[in-house]
Formats: sequence, structure tokens, C-alpha cells
Amino acid sequence: MKTDIILSGVGGQGILSIATIIGEAATRMGLALKQAEVHGMSQRGGDVQSNLRLSDKPIASDLIPLGTADMILSLEPMEALRYLPFLAKDGWIITSSAPFKNISNYPDEQALTDELKAQPHVVSLDVEQLAKENQMPKSANVILLGAASAFLKILDPATLRESVGRIFASKGEEVVQMNYRAFDIGHNYVKKLGFVKE
Repeated sequence: MKTDIILSGVGGQGILSIATIIGEAATRMGLALKQAEVHGMSQRGGDVQSNLRLSDKPIASDLIPLGTADMILSLEPMEALRYLPFLAKDGWIITSSAPFKNISNYPDEQALTDELKAQPHVVSLDVEQLAKENQMPKSANVILLGAASAFLKILDPATLRESVGRIFASKGEEVVQMNYRAFDIGHNYVKKLGFVKE
């Protein structure tokens, strides 16, 4: 069993924190893991993208070939669409619906929404708004991870949630509990859509 994930967004959104949490959970479950990153971390708002490959067998390359990714997990809708050529036919897009307009010629929002809706397997949610509503503005990325947890078949959602706690443990119990809540908000969102079986 294997799962190939393209993580994408812009600098400062917490994409690499998601990769760290997934990697920690994969290691806990004894899975093989390879990661490749392309990012402009030095400038906030630059493109951030990471290839994350998980498998119960050895992994030869850290790069995901075109048309084979099981998931695009994105904190920005335009960035989700940028990596469509990598997505497998039965792959899922889990993305924030809130645009991060970091360029002057940002595409028309309605056109982006329409293109996302045209994809066969997509969950789009406004994680920024959900984070604000729940007084956790810095946890939008963990809300998105919670939503994605229902589709990461190789990882047990409970183990993934526990990894959230381990990764944020150094920041104190209050931050840990806030991020547990963020994960649950995302997970419950897709549960309401019928993607999570009780």
C-alpha cells in the first residue's frame, strides 16, 4: 500500500507543518517515507510545495510522477489547480477555498471555483474562516489536515491526531488542545459530508 501526496500553498500558511505531522504519524506506524520540497520559504507568500510519499514497502524516489498522486492537499485554491497534472484519475483534492492573492494578476475567483468544482473528487472548505470562527487563526492548516485525514487510507486518523499533539507539545498544552480541536473541526466537516464512516 502506498500514498503519494502533493502538499501546496504559499509561504507562511503552514504547509511544511502538515508535512511534519504526516511524517511523524507515518514513522509511528512503521511506514517508509520520502519527502521532496520546493519552496520560497525566505519570502512570505512564495510558492510552497512538497512531495510526500508513504508506503509499507521501500520507496525508490522522493518525486511523484505525473498522473500518480493520490492527493493534492492545498491551503490555496490556485495552488491546488497548479498541480492537477500530477493527480491520478481517482485522486482527491482537499483544498482551502479561500484565495491568498499574492500576485497582481491573480485569476478570477469564480473561474477558480468553477474549475475546482469540475474535478471529480474534491473537498473545498474555507479553513481560514473556520479558524477565525473558532478563535484559532494559526490553526487553519491543521483544520485542513483533519479534513484530509478521512482520505489518507494508509494512515489511521487517530494516530494522525496523536501526532498533532506530539508535534505541538513543545508549545504547551493550550496550543496542543487548540490544534486537537482544529483537527476535529476538519474531520467533522468531512464526516458531515458523508466521507467518514462511523
